Amino acid sequence: MHISISPAASATPPPVATSAIDAVVDRALQRQRLVGAMLLVACNGQTVYRRAAGLADREAGRPMTEDTLFRLASVSKPIVSAAALVLVGQGRLDLDDPVDRWLPQFRPALPGQTPARLTVRQLLTHTAGLGYRFLETDRTGPLARAGVSDGLDGARLTLAENLRRIAGVPLLYAPGTAWGYSLAIDVLGGVIESVTGQALPNAVRALVTQPLGLHDTGFHTSDAQRLATAYVNDDPAPHRLRSGETVTPFEGAVGIEFDPARALDPTAFASGGAGMVGSAGDFLRLLETLRTGGGPLFPPALVAEMGRNQTGDKGPPDAPGTGFGLGFSVLHDPQAAASPESPGTWRWGGAYGHSWFVDPPRRLSVVAFTNTLYEGMSGDFVHALRDAVYASLGRMGGTP
Repeated sequence: MHISISPAASATPPPVATSAIDAVVDRALQRQRLVGAMLLVACNGQTVYRRAAGLADREAGRPMTEDTLFRLASVSKPIVSAAALVLVGQGRLDLDDPVDRWLPQFRPALPGQTPARLTVRQLLTHTAGLGYRFLETDRTGPLARAGVSDGLDGARLTLAENLRRIAGVPLLYAPGTAWGYSLAIDVLGGVIESVTGQALPNAVRALVTQPLGLHDTGFHTSDAQRLATAYVNDDPAPHRLRSGETVTPFEGAVGIEFDPARALDPTAFASGGAGMVGSAGDFLRLLETLRTGGGPLFPPALVAEMGRNQTGDKGPPDAPGTGFGLGFSVLHDPQAAASPESPGTWRWGGAYGHSWFVDPPRRLSVVAFTNTLYEGMSGDFVHALRDAVYASLGRMGGTP
């Protein structure tokens, strides 16, 4: 698979010392924390590290390859967020539009109060007061009782019906007053449909994936042989994810219900927050497009807005020093985060076992897609990989 990121990509790549990164990957495979992984590192517009490691399907003995497809889970969020920003750049949508301008029936309320008016910006920054079913602490929580889908299960409903159910659940806090990871990007998908008059898969294709040539990225795939099999960390080795299995990402949450077959089902509703399928190469192209100014999607000013910390000190509770931009987290205090990343670094991941980050000051983009949850999203592997990349930066042509 050839990746052409920018005009600079045709230049001879700088010498690459990959031993530290390779050691992290090898250790995760040897300790059976990961079954397989596809990693890409771009520095100064050039792909300086690429490795397909381990197995895409352990039972079949199918190796991981550069063109392996992955269930993206929350890696879908920046893609759908970028689609919304394209509409902003075209003057068809405003970040401070009330959501009910586009979805008139979407007027959730605080308990016992009149309906609130949420904005598009609050959806993108996860400050709208919405929640996630998997984050409820009780299996009979409000979202569960309403039959809301998190976009990863096998629920047989439409996007419109899921949005109707979400709107009927009380808000967790007044919009704009707090940060809470949520189904907001699923709601944003409904906004995009309303603005464009197209189904979300068609809109995202027209706005993002087609202009960038992301031919492997969409809301389902018909090529099961290219799709990585999903595994769950277990002792002594990961087990194959079962249909309908619920896996808890951390203590206290009821956990995410997964249906791996959803990725092969063209009739599954398009979840903007969790429902896409794609390759590591495609996603790196998107990240590098944003890092280098956004063309041809939207102007640099919108990239700057996307990467600006919009939430101050409010952000993911497990990520000190981190706020949120438009579609991903933004680091504002590396010391609090105990991280070598620069202030302004973008980062997020996906529950099927993915992590990625972009360090704009160092002109660095890193994509690590794995098929093992949750190690590839939030396990020791993620921090070890980050540290190995920064340890190698000077030898990869970047700024240490």
